[in-house]
Amino acid sequence: MFVWQTRVYYEDTDAGGVVYYANYLKYMERARTEWLRALGVEQDTLIKELNVLFAVRSVNIEYKRPARFNDSLEVSVIPQELKPASISFKQDITQENFTDSLYTSSEVNVVCLNSNDFSPCAIPKTLHKTIKLGEIKNAN
Repeated sequence: MFVWQTRVYYEDTDAGGVVYYANYLKYMERARTEWLRALGVEQDTLIKELNVLFAVRSVNIEYKRPARFNDSLEVSVIPQELKPASISFKQDITQENFTDSLYTSSEVNVVCLNSNDFSPCAIPKTLHKTIKLGEIKNAN
């Protein structure tokens, strides 16, 4: 499991003072980016050197309770299934240091695409191996 920490900024909230529902998806996207970075993988390098990118194919999210301005969040990234051309994740957002304070729970599926024409393609073997091993190279 990889955990990325962030804070709720005023710009993340809606008129009711809580995190706007779509912003949870941004937090999850950023956490997946940081997970890849911790594995030693940069997304711009994937495009330039391997001609691949990842795109969200589907998201199933449950909103449990609202996060509010200035809350400290922990966004988890737990790979669930690694296939030849896709990865499924479990991602939860909780209050930092309180694992029983669940804001959202989600399942996210991302697919590997050719960066030239956005057609589905296999995850390059070296990248597939890196993800499968899951060895974090950098501290959060």
